[in-house]
Amino acid sequence: MTAYATVADLRAEGVGEDVASDVRLGFALEEASRTIDRLTGWFFEPRPETIRLSGRNTPTIELPFPPIELTHVRVGGGFWMPAYDIPLVPELVWIVGAPIRADFDVPRITLRFGYAFPWGQGNVEVVGTFGYTEPDGTALGRTPLAIRRATMILALRSVPAVGNTEAREDTWRRPRLIEERTRDQSYRLAPPPVATSLTGEPEVDEILTRYRRPLGLGAA
Repeated sequence: MTAYATVADLRAEGVGEDVASDVRLGFALEEASRTIDRLTGWFFEPRPETIRLSGRNTPTIELPFPPIELTHVRVGGGFWMPAYDIPLVPELVWIVGAPIRADFDVPRITLRFGYAFPWGQGNVEVVGTFGYTEPDGTALGRTPLAIRRATMILALRSVPAVGNTEAREDTWRRPRLIEERTRDQSYRLAPPPVATSLTGEPEVDEILTRYRRPLGLGAA
């Protein structure tokens, strides 16, 4: 995978080399991107994938990730049902995927004219390029701008050296700071994040909550 934001993005936001080197920022961005994948259940860039799902004798089959470009949809395979490809033409197949439009709900493939995906365990193979991207005028789309911002925020939080306990604690404490008095060095914090908080960063949590993958989507 590639990071959802670049070192150049951070430099453009005013993060100087006195804060961290390019290499360190690069590692932090990659770690933040993996964290976002884990917390949301999606990924936000085009990636080639082969997905196997189970037909349920219904015209629609949900996918675990939004399809961007499909190479083939193959059904069957084995002694009882020789494999066959479904023609990926709009007249027969309706595909809901990425780049994500305003009316997007779940990624899926629907067969028209009364056709259905036959019963079977892992009998539907879907091959192509997948990813939760937003429109940018290209066929593949781009990483959502909100996800790019969340990546930068998480990366900057991890920049202080592991051994620099004071700097790391300040980075974690800063989003909760609601009052600070510089004259006597006192400050007041908001209550700690609740157990359901994803990262402890309110802005990041708000973004990731909006982009979380529905539970059970595309289960085989």
